[in-house]
Amino acid sequence: MPTHYQGTAEQVLALDTFIKFTRAANAFESRLMRHNVLEDLTISQFGVLEILLHLGAMCQSDLGSKLLKSGGNITLVVDNLEKRGLVVRQTDANDRRMTNVSLTQKGEELIRRIFPEQVKAIVAELNVLTAEEQETLGKLCKKLGKQA
Repeated sequence: MPTHYQGTAEQVLALDTFIKFTRAANAFESRLMRHNVLEDLTISQFGVLEILLHLGAMCQSDLGSKLLKSGGNITLVVDNLEKRGLVVRQTDANDRRMTNVSLTQKGEELIRRIFPEQVKAIVAELNVLTAEEQETLGKLCKKLGKQA
């Protein structure tokens, strides 16, 4: 559904593009969730576990930066993962202001089990695009993301 805003051609194009981009992202995420791979994890919780699996333990604020989450939001996400015994927080011995987050054995087992299934779901959803289209989309998203 295009915008009904009656602005300049540049404004209408930008709004239409924004609407299409937002709707596509929301629909994609919704379809991924229907695969029911994440069990009872949120997308943010899955993101934290995936980052810790592939990059290792890291400062909580760095996790927030990687996931584009605010300090308060990442604190809540890590709190909930910690309550479930999936991650543990440790104060940095050299800088007590820093809190490092790492996977527990239970957390590592969970993410190692569900990550391959999530990859399959993502591949299945992106198969509507050719490899070339996926590369183009990736480049466009990267260009748009680097605006900040």
